[in-house]
Amino acid sequence: MKYNNQIKSIAIGSFDGIHIAHKTLIDQADALVIIERNGGYLTPGYKRSHFTSKVCCFYHFDVIKSLEPEAFVNMLKEDFPALETIVVGYDFHFGKNKAGNAQMLESLCDKNVRIVDEVSMQGIPVHSRTIKAYLREGNIAMANTLLGREYSISGEVISGQGIGKNKLVATINLDVKSYQLPLEGVYATRTLIDGVWLDSVSFIGHRVSTDGSFAVETHILDKEIAEVSGEVELAFVSFMRENQKFNGLDALKQQIKEDINAAKKILA
Repeated sequence: MKYNNQIKSIAIGSFDGIHIAHKTLIDQADALVIIERNGGYLTPGYKRSHFTSKVCCFYHFDVIKSLEPEAFVNMLKEDFPALETIVVGYDFHFGKNKAGNAQMLESLCDKNVRIVDEVSMQGIPVHSRTIKAYLREGNIAMANTLLGREYSISGEVISGQGIGKNKLVATINLDVKSYQLPLEGVYATRTLIDGVWLDSVSFIGHRVSTDGSFAVETHILDKEIAEVSGEVELAFVSFMRENQKFNGLDALKQQIKEDINAAKKILA
């Protein structure tokens, strides 16, 4: 298939999270060629386009992984007929069994290839895997620093266990798929509902004090919310405490009250 786009420069990579290191590549290109994999994302699929104004083009890894390096380069030339410049990171690999690297790309390609050096923040090399590790530890502050923004996830609103509104506090329950979730616990967050960011406190984890099921739920602070449906986004501002078990609903309700007060101070 021949394409008529006039894109002259592309940056190639997974761009999972569109973090501050990715942006050094993105700033040098007209469009992104995103290598898409399956699951465990900081920013899945098309949602990467929410964090850049550049054109996003996708190749799925499972489709291209068997291509020899030469075939991969030929595919780029065919898909981008006006291509002049390719921007990649220092650790870029491509082709079957990752046989190609940034230097090989230069030798195979009659284009200008720019290789971007490793980017560090506070002495820490910035990589998606590093950010994921911080999230798993509950270190939202460092994850957000390396991202250059607040980490966010989104999910479809689902029915909860039914006791929150009646016996604890009202929450919006979400079915979240594909994302790397942070450590189980309670977070000061902001929740995007109908285009408006609202201060909130959110829980991620197994409901060890009630039914034991896994949940992602958010409580909007100081605001009555009508029934919500569709997709809701959570942005993580600060980690507050790890998940823990309480002896009865009264103890849990008291802790939730303390969590709400703490979140208000953090978000003020």
